[in-house]
Amino acid sequence: MRKHKSNPIILTVSGVVSPFIMLFGLYVIFHGHYSPGGGFQGGTLLAAALLLIRLAAGFDIAQLQFKRILGTPLGSIGVLIYFGTGFLAMMSGGEFLDYGFLPFAGVTGAGLRSLGILMVEIGVGLAVMAILVAIYDDLLEGYPND
Repeated sequence: MRKHKSNPIILTVSGVVSPFIMLFGLYVIFHGHYSPGGGFQGGTLLAAALLLIRLAAGFDIAQLQFKRILGTPLGSIGVLIYFGTGFLAMMSGGEFLDYGFLPFAGVTGAGLRSLGILMVEIGVGLAVMAILVAIYDDLLEGYPND
């Protein structure tokens, strides 16, 4: 990797702003079933916060926050959470993503649907965040023979 020259002002501002972007991204994910927003928008905000640190501090320091190797596995886990929610509903007698058929004891009706949507939003948010960061890391790396 190339030596990254960082500006202390940019590094300080991005270090202060990044956690607030992450917190807002989590808010958007966890309140996506009640209000506008959801997994895609929240995942994009989380990725933006991680990419802000990558741009400001450099690739090597950003690895302390989110390792390059985690991009694809976490993206796959997010897709599995999404698919698993739909498949669980199918296995319980409903259609894919028919949240009313999710087999959670003690939760019925609107609470069950809300829980199902929340699970999907978490899966989508995790997948979007991890894959966007992985795409950036792959673009930064370039071709192996360059």
